[in-house]
Amino acid sequence: MRLGELEIRGNTVLAPMAGVTDWAFRCVCAELGAAVTVTEMVSSRALVYRDKKSLSLLRRTVGGICGVQIFGSDPTIMAEGAQLALEHSGADFLDINMGCPMPKIVGNGDGCALMRDPELAARIVEAVCRAVPVPVTVKMRKGWDKGSCNAAELAVCLEQAGAAAIAVHGRTKTMLYSGTADWDCITQVRHAVRIPVVANGDIVTPEDAVRCRARTGAELFMLGRTAFGDPWVFPAVQAALDGAPIPDRPPLSARVDTALRQFALAREDKGEHIACLEARKHFAWYLRGVPYSGYYKEKISAISSMADIEAIAAGIKRDLR
Repeated sequence: MRLGELEIRGNTVLAPMAGVTDWAFRCVCAELGAAVTVTEMVSSRALVYRDKKSLSLLRRTVGGICGVQIFGSDPTIMAEGAQLALEHSGADFLDINMGCPMPKIVGNGDGCALMRDPELAARIVEAVCRAVPVPVTVKMRKGWDKGSCNAAELAVCLEQAGAAAIAVHGRTKTMLYSGTADWDCITQVRHAVRIPVVANGDIVTPEDAVRCRARTGAELFMLGRTAFGDPWVFPAVQAALDGAPIPDRPPLSARVDTALRQFALAREDKGEHIACLEARKHFAWYLRGVPYSGYYKEKISAISSMADIEAIAAGIKRDLR
């Protein structure tokens, strides 16, 4: 499929997730088959203020199509932030966050709060589209709450404002990540607009993706929490969508080698101290479902150096299967 002038070879997207989809993890997912990756969300206002930490989040993924996601609620600031984000990252497209449900985001009128003000949301998209030469996409939710499920209506406004694609998470803001995602609302959005629609929510297994496609007719499938510690979900989902045999996950020793590669990339990007602190959660995710891994998960929680990581990896390879 195409996103503006971009040709996307594949149907899987790594969801932007704060504190998770850093450069290292995105690169690993792209290597293993994620067709599209998106940065962690970055504040447009922080970009305009030239905040170094925010700028550091914008490093372009190596491989595949890469988008950079920004958030905010001031059209002028969003337009300037979009220009700076692209200038700093060289990303292929610009994504606007209208789906984050976290109180510190919506409390400032950003993220999912924009779904409550369609006119402002459309003005933001229009301003950003005028400001940048790449496709502009939007990630939204089903609505604010069960009494205001306006994804389809808002999608029409955003398409008219210039959006090139829309990702829809089938939960409301008030649901956060609980309950069951409503794929029917994604179907409604797809029928309401002519631009590509990305399905998000409860796509956990390859079989889920196939069912979601049959239910919604979506072109792309966004994977979030299911990818934690399991970047092999991307080739598995793609195979299922292609009607090909679903590949097995590699043996544990090979998965640990992938984790080590991710942490080495993180050290390159952030330095050893930060990379090791963040490896605590990522390494534990790589051991999800591994029998008798409790001892090593406890060791992982105290990682403070790459030497610690390498020693734990050696022990896992020796003792677990």
